[in-house]
Amino acid sequence: MNLQSDDFELMGLPRQFVLDRDLLDARWKELQKQAHPDRFSAEGGVAQRIAMQWSVRINEAYQRLKHPLKRAAYLCELYGVPVRAEDNTAMPAAFLMQQMEWREALEEAETEDAIDALDQEVQAVRKQMLQKCELLLQSPEGAAEAVQVVRSLMFVERFRADIEARRDQLGQ
Repeated sequence: MNLQSDDFELMGLPRQFVLDRDLLDARWKELQKQAHPDRFSAEGGVAQRIAMQWSVRINEAYQRLKHPLKRAAYLCELYGVPVRAEDNTAMPAAFLMQQMEWREALEEAETEDAIDALDQEVQAVRKQMLQKCELLLQSPEGAAEAVQVVRSLMFVERFRADIEARRDQLGQ
């Protein structure tokens, strides 16, 4: 193993958007078992610190690869097109209008059924966006277009959290 490997290399998986989650989980457990600091207790503090670095690196890679949005952003970065969400918030006008409509619908939602209907709509859009990422990230050439989809997905994910907060608020 090499600390400089990208997450896919580290986990022994192909560099692609679609991953077998069971295989990812199994590979993570296997690597964590190999790198666990307790396995190196007889070799002293230096070996245990190195094992701890490996353990942290393996966990970081696992966390990035197990979440589709993080994985898409990471692939864009690997393909040379970073998302730069913190300083590039430009969005298509149609998407911004949809966001405004969703926010208004969420504010007006007074029943569990209304929230569920909005959540289903948002989930359907999220699914379409993930499918688009899958298509675009099959090669580095699609990364520039995928970045816009990833930024939109970030908004959708935040909105899904708002839906859950509204659901909790109604449940009180």
